Amino acid sequence: MTAAISRPALPKTAELSDLARRSLHACGVDESLLSGDQWSRSPITGDDLLPVSWAADGDVERAVERAHAAFLAWRTTPAPARGALVKRLGELLGEHQDALADLVTIEVGKIRSEARGEVQEMVDVCDFAVGLSRQLYGRTMPSERPGHRLMETWHPLGVVGVVTAFNFPVAVWSWNAAIALVCGDPVVWKPSELTPLTALACSALLDRAAAETGAPAHLNQVLVGDATTARPLVEHPDVALVSATGSVRMGRDVAQRVAGRLGQTLLELGGNNGAVVTPTANLGLATRGIVFGAAGTAGQRCTTMRRLIAHEDVVDDLVGRVVEAYRRLPVGNPFDPSTLVGPLVNRAAYDSLVTALEDVRSSGGEVLVGGERRLAEEGPDAFYVTPAVVRLPRQADVVRRETFAPLLHVLTYRDLREAISLHNAVPQGLASSIFTGDQAEAERFLAADGSDCGIVNVNIGTSGAEIGGAFGGQKETGGGRESGSDSWKAYMRRATNTVNYSGELPLAQGVEFPV
Repeated sequence: MTAAISRPALPKTAELSDLARRSLHACGVDESLLSGDQWSRSPITGDDLLPVSWAADGDVERAVERAHAAFLAWRTTPAPARGALVKRLGELLGEHQDALADLVTIEVGKIRSEARGEVQEMVDVCDFAVGLSRQLYGRTMPSERPGHRLMETWHPLGVVGVVTAFNFPVAVWSWNAAIALVCGDPVVWKPSELTPLTALACSALLDRAAAETGAPAHLNQVLVGDATTARPLVEHPDVALVSATGSVRMGRDVAQRVAGRLGQTLLELGGNNGAVVTPTANLGLATRGIVFGAAGTAGQRCTTMRRLIAHEDVVDDLVGRVVEAYRRLPVGNPFDPSTLVGPLVNRAAYDSLVTALEDVRSSGGEVLVGGERRLAEEGPDAFYVTPAVVRLPRQADVVRRETFAPLLHVLTYRDLREAISLHNAVPQGLASSIFTGDQAEAERFLAADGSDCGIVNVNIGTSGAEIGGAFGGQKETGGGRESGSDSWKAYMRRATNTVNYSGELPLAQGVEFPV
């Protein structure tokens, strides 16, 4: 079996530390924040980089109190004026794109183009939010009573708690923060404990934007820590909305805690995303979409393609193309422009891949390519793997769970009804795609009895959503929607208003109540 190309010569830990410190200073992070008894880490080398301070007892309470005080002023600020803050934030993010991308690569291990793309996503969502600040539309409905006006208005909701995952350490925060801010809501952010540096950098830029535009202080605050830091934020009665991104297990815990106080949640959880390839598909196009969707970001996207459901007439040809492409994927240093696959985030991610491959074999499956560790001698605590493609005779239990690593399961089908049934037979419901040259097949996949996911694509892969569309999924993915479309409504409260200008007092539904 031909091994994927490796790119050795990983940067030294000292080089990464120096680059991280320079990037943080460029973004305006105070040096005093780079101290403490906890350490940031880079998956590139597996080593610690810079000290950081985690939130202490009482910090969550103080942060929410400050955010609520800011809310009382921010909610009465006109929405277009709130948009001016987000506009300035977007400008600053663009000006510091290289520094932020460096931090994303250092903390997550993303290749350079993906890291820059994530920062660009922040800039784009700020542009979207600025336009939205003049379009927070209500509606007017006809009243059944003469001389009455019936309408809806939308108002700021309150403090928004944002809990983000490591794999998109800045983009998901921006989806929430940019929209929340134009809607009139302050944000208290608990980033992944694996990515504190990117959070500090983004927060510093937002603080600068607030100061330059005269916005209130404490509209965005960062609480660095683990799940013990998130818990009091999730449970705080003054946090009106908790937007949490992460595992299904985490989402269940958050949902229960917030529901216990009758708060609101926006959940973006697991994805076990599938692609159907029909006999009419352009296999060259499908191969490119599959390889990026399954191997991009080392398989560590919530939208990563994990299941390939190919028609029996094309499966051998298609799988041969995909396997050949996998064998050419350069794995290694994400700062090397020729690298396409960087490291897994930590040992736990690697162990989950090893376990999944063992389960594939015990289920009668075959590993066609990949699954091997690379560069262990150069970074013993860094985990580089060759993306794996496996073929199974049936949809075994290992296929039904999300392995957060570059592992693509291949299944076959005979007719489209069977393919859709296979596709939907998993607990998760985030992203899906179909590759076809038949319009009727595409429409069937898009229909109500087609894919049951929140994102349903035709002739593109499962990854790479644009910010203009609402992002999120169904079933165990949580049902939340972020970023584009009308996702802003999650960050506001709706009021139904009836205005009587008739001088009379008729009751609805013809009710009579003489007094």
